[in-house]
Amino acid sequence: MQQTALITGASGGIGYELAELMAKDGINLLLAARSKEKLDQRARELQTYGVQVQVIVSDLSQTGAAEKLYNEVKELGTSIDLLVNNAGVGVFGKFVETNLQQDLDMLYLNINSLTHLTKLVLPDMTKRGKGRILNVASTAAFQPGPLMAVYYASKAYVLSFSEAIENELKGTGVTVSALCPGPTRTDFSERANLVKSKLFDSGTMDSKTVAKVGYEGFMKGKSVIIPGTQNKILAKSIRFLPRKIVTKIVRRMQDEK
Repeated sequence: MQQTALITGASGGIGYELAELMAKDGINLLLAARSKEKLDQRARELQTYGVQVQVIVSDLSQTGAAEKLYNEVKELGTSIDLLVNNAGVGVFGKFVETNLQQDLDMLYLNINSLTHLTKLVLPDMTKRGKGRILNVASTAAFQPGPLMAVYYASKAYVLSFSEAIENELKGTGVTVSALCPGPTRTDFSERANLVKSKLFDSGTMDSKTVAKVGYEGFMKGKSVIIPGTQNKILAKSIRFLPRKIVTKIVRRMQDEK
């Protein structure tokens, strides 16, 4: 039977590129994001691959949005075979100066909604004895991040959470993967106000490449996926350095231009 994937943050960037890869493989799509106009446009593009594409407008930074999204999927009479928790945001700046509500909304989106949606779909998947979940984390998950303290901490949660439940689910037929991209060319950097940071000066990957590497690892059931050789080296080398040194290095990389 044809599979169906629910992808959050699917109106652009990595989320959309993952959706296109799945459409090419004949997987039906449920696309969720805040902008109906963008979603409708993406749906028209993806339907050219001969798959069913349905859109659901959802702002997962709002309380209860994950359950509302899940219920809307259920009302469509569709089961979720693949879940991609891609929606996420970042905020750049010193914690003492950033807007509190922005920080709290980011935590709710990056952590609460991702956890809630995963909690809702897992019983269905384990009951069927099959399913795949891809949580989009970041190389930020591997170290503290001065000037993006809350964002880095939220992605550390996503990685830790994903690895833990991946272990718990062994033998159930359900896999959980964490995609950990480094700096990637999407509209994320503009929304996070990262144009002021040096972070993207050291090189970026394009979202199409990141999605391709992520999708291949996801479909193989790989638990942690880090696209790019440089990103892999950085993520793995950090464990051998004192934490204070790592924090200083990240601060230098992210400081304002």
